[in-house]
Amino acid sequence: MQNFEYHNRTKIIFGKNTEAQTGAEVAKYSKKILLHHSGGSALKSGLIDKVKSSLKQAGVEWVELDGVKPNPRLSKVYEGVDISRKEKFGFILAVGGGSVIDSAKAIAIGALYDGDVWDFYDHKKTAAEALPVATILTIPAAGSESSISSVITDERGPWKQSVNEECIRPVFSILNPELTYSLPPYQTAAGVCDMMAHIMERYFTPEKHVELTDELCEGTLRAIIRNARKIFSGGERDYDARAEIMWAGSIAHNNLLSTGRIGDWASHAIEHELSALFDIAHGAGLSIIFPAWMKYNIDVDTPRMARFAAKVFGVDGAFYDYKQAALEGIFRIKNFWHSIGLPVSFADAKLDPSRIPEMSKRAVKFGPLGQYRSLNEKDVEAIYRIAAE
Repeated sequence: MQNFEYHNRTKIIFGKNTEAQTGAEVAKYSKKILLHHSGGSALKSGLIDKVKSSLKQAGVEWVELDGVKPNPRLSKVYEGVDISRKEKFGFILAVGGGSVIDSAKAIAIGALYDGDVWDFYDHKKTAAEALPVATILTIPAAGSESSISSVITDERGPWKQSVNEECIRPVFSILNPELTYSLPPYQTAAGVCDMMAHIMERYFTPEKHVELTDELCEGTLRAIIRNARKIFSGGERDYDARAEIMWAGSIAHNNLLSTGRIGDWASHAIEHELSALFDIAHGAGLSIIFPAWMKYNIDVDTPRMARFAAKVFGVDGAFYDYKQAALEGIFRIKNFWHSIGLPVSFADAKLDPSRIPEMSKRAVKFGPLGQYRSLNEKDVEAIYRIAAE
């Protein structure tokens, strides 16, 4: 097990009607804030009006910035940074899913920086300070509500890059599973894959002695699969199933499951080229890339992949060698993701395979990918080719 430090400052406020606490919580930090959201379902459902009412009761003033799109755009971040510098906000409240939250985090670091906020995402600068951010989560998926991560797309490339710094971890997040009842099935499915991939990036590790977090990863994955099946079998308004999924998304990416481990993260970098160039949902891109990554790396640590198959998908003793079991596990995860409506190949998502050489070059812009196995441009291209089969 690796040495580690674990700290998570995010206060989680979980349960029914918890959005009513928004104003009181925000007022502890600032009386003038940026209210950031997509302008879509959160507005139509009446949630934004409830949030405004709560803020007003607490004496909090706000300026509203909506229009966040999936795979959040740098142009919207620039708009938010300009408003924040002008208005001198003390706080940013994000109402939405991972895209809104990631956009808010980018605005939070840009507002306190004299230069171009993209410097942080292009790895020219390291973010050390940010305005405090809080969230009201509406789409369980990215885990951004309690993570140190923000991913932004620069449309000029397009490039999709990330920042991972403690200063952008939200100070509090409100999680009401009832807010997810009206999610379209595809968004729910993409979120399920996203959170599973966050766990799997940590699970496939070169570190050998991580028994506790192995068990935590496996158990969380089983809980996600079990409750996702309930939701997709007519349980769209099953509060308990929605609650399990919502909490799992946060646990998947708050770094608890990283303790003592070395994560891989190659699949995320490889997928970012899909969502940057084709604007596919991140979770849907991961459902295409992750099984291909697993197949390409099956010989790196075959017993670990076989354990994944056994512990997560119940591959039993009928499979007498590790590789056969590992292959069955890859088949079962593809089958599960496909069963909830996600693509598992380029063809499923109607992606153009002629751009594979271009994506392979772009993916390794900052050097080889991964810790489970170091991947160069040729390796990445091979993974894309498997995904295109």
